[in-house]
Amino acid sequence: MRRLLAIFVVIGILAPLVPLVLWSGAQTWAYPDLLPTDGTTRGLSLVVSSESWRALATSTAVATAVAVLSCAIGLPAGRVVGVHRFRGRRLVQFMLLAPVIVPGLAVILGLQVFFIRWGLSETIVGVVLVQLVLTVPYAATVLGGAFEAFDVDLERQARVLGAGPIRTTALITIPALGPALAASMLLTFLISWSEYILTLLIGGGQVQTLPLLLFATIGSADTTAAAALGLLIVIPPVLLVLAASRLLRSRGGMLTGMARS
Repeated sequence: MRRLLAIFVVIGILAPLVPLVLWSGAQTWAYPDLLPTDGTTRGLSLVVSSESWRALATSTAVATAVAVLSCAIGLPAGRVVGVHRFRGRRLVQFMLLAPVIVPGLAVILGLQVFFIRWGLSETIVGVVLVQLVLTVPYAATVLGGAFEAFDVDLERQARVLGAGPIRTTALITIPALGPALAASMLLTFLISWSEYILTLLIGGGQVQTLPLLLFATIGSADTTAAAALGLLIVIPPVLLVLAASRLLRSRGGMLTGMARS
């Protein structure tokens, strides 16, 4: 039954990619033809072009930096709301989620002036920082839920045995929160990977990521090129999700063994 369910899940994930694959190699595909009538390698040439690879490298660098920084910020924030009980805790949780609740465009239009004044506009650093506005709330929420199930007595025992704060965090806290950290990094990476509006506004068109390149191609009404770039955007996250899912299944039991039931 599980194998059958897994097959259906894989089919559900891969089925939408079939039209993209066909369009990326199609010169003409007129209705009501079931398959393209003429083939072309133009889509493949676009995918392997230097412009596409530069955009791929930029997207990967930005998404990786955003994921790492989001978890670095979300870890202490999640600890505060997950472990401690204090007056105003719900307000803190609400404030963490406020950038997600408020439309992102409204938030960024207010921040854009400061980014220009600080010289961060049209830079990769500026794009990374602005994307943190959207990703940190998700990281803090995921890690906050993990901290609610975390047994802080494990940290106390490590401190009693002579471990310092940094060593305790590295050897006790982070391994115990491994699945939550992996899920948080994956989620924030995917959010950053597909981000368009914030990158366009702060990057000013100078920071060329794959979504910007794809939307420019769609605007040109070049279906073959758009399909090829669409595959270049979709395939890496799909492979990443499948790899992360496999890793979490194989190591989840070991990493969560230190958590509090």
